[in-house]
Amino acid sequence: MLYYLFNYIDHNFSIPGAGVFQYITFRTAMAVIFSLFITTVYGRRLIDYIRYKQVGETIRNLGLEGQMQKQGTPTMGGIIILLGILVPTLLFAKLENVYVILMIITTVWLGAIGFLDDYIKVFKKNKEGLAGKFKIIGQVGLALIIGYTMYFNQSILIRQEVKLPVKNDLVVDYHLRGNHAVYTQDVKSTKTTMPFYKNNEFDYGKVLKIFGHGYENYTLVVFLFFVITIITFISNGANITDGIDGLATGTSAIIGITLAILAYVSGNTVIADYLNIMYIPNSGELVVFAGAFVGACVGFLWYNSYPAQVFMGDTGSLAIGGIIAAFAIMIRKELMLPVLAGIFVVENFSVVIQVSWFKYTKKKFGEGRRVFLMAPLHHHFQKRGFHEAKIVTRFWIIGIILAVITVITLKLR
Repeated sequence: MLYYLFNYIDHNFSIPGAGVFQYITFRTAMAVIFSLFITTVYGRRLIDYIRYKQVGETIRNLGLEGQMQKQGTPTMGGIIILLGILVPTLLFAKLENVYVILMIITTVWLGAIGFLDDYIKVFKKNKEGLAGKFKIIGQVGLALIIGYTMYFNQSILIRQEVKLPVKNDLVVDYHLRGNHAVYTQDVKSTKTTMPFYKNNEFDYGKVLKIFGHGYENYTLVVFLFFVITIITFISNGANITDGIDGLATGTSAIIGITLAILAYVSGNTVIADYLNIMYIPNSGELVVFAGAFVGACVGFLWYNSYPAQVFMGDTGSLAIGGIIAAFAIMIRKELMLPVLAGIFVVENFSVVIQVSWFKYTKKKFGEGRRVFLMAPLHHHFQKRGFHEAKIVTRFWIIGIILAVITVITLKLR
């Protein structure tokens, strides 16, 4: 909103400094500052209100050191994160941008599902919360909205090179490469970025090429399958990772900073051309949203670091996981998430492996056996005697390493 206000002032009154709102970098910095202010200053008030309403976490005794001391800690603090994301985005982003609209929808949608889950746990005294199938339905519904919009919306394009044979002097204005004239064009495409693949680009439309003629007719199905899988898996991965103080919050901040960098270079035609990566018109506006996201995570970490004064609950964890997945899909870097969001991926798989192996061995040997002392993985290390603050710090370090590797892969072909 402030973007439009200062844009109007700049065009009609020519007040010095008003034009600074045209710069994405300035608006991103303001989004970070406002997000930190909201989550730290007003977050304190919201925590006090939650404590006053006795909205506390109910802890199941899993035999972990110091676990029961967290009984009654205020939960549903994810509301603080949502406000820290949405308010700065509404103030500083271009709200007509289709990518920003989709990210706002993602934040509200998954935040609402997580809030409903927490509400059932806290106020209805149902420890199971919202049934898992309803969470999945909600995640799939969001994925369909994002997938269909990405596929059909005419504002969502990528810039790619087109070659024409050099036949006459009419091509002198084009960039010449061998016997071809090369120019760029903004087109609809199902291409995405894939490390270590030809040109670092992968086309969903060619996944079924092995089945012969007519495979193009099923491109939408393939694309939606990937979008649904990525959003549900990463969203649930963040939810599972949110098991000890500051782990999911800090990891998400690291991922958010990396996504902001990727969005900036992908949305800047000069840098994208220099790095020889996919240029995505209008996607640079997502950097403002990423700034608000990082500010919200860091601000929330002020109260969520060990010993936590508040838990985000599913209100926050489902939302931040979905935001990361949707953001990556929009800047066409979703196939880099297994590396960038490796913490979430490993945590998720640790649960899958533990449950699958337990069921298999129980059926075959009559007793269930475990791969880990406890799943998800961070609880395994707690069982081994590591303090949760040390576990969180080491996971953050791993997250930073994965983020650096992700950025480096942009130039590896």
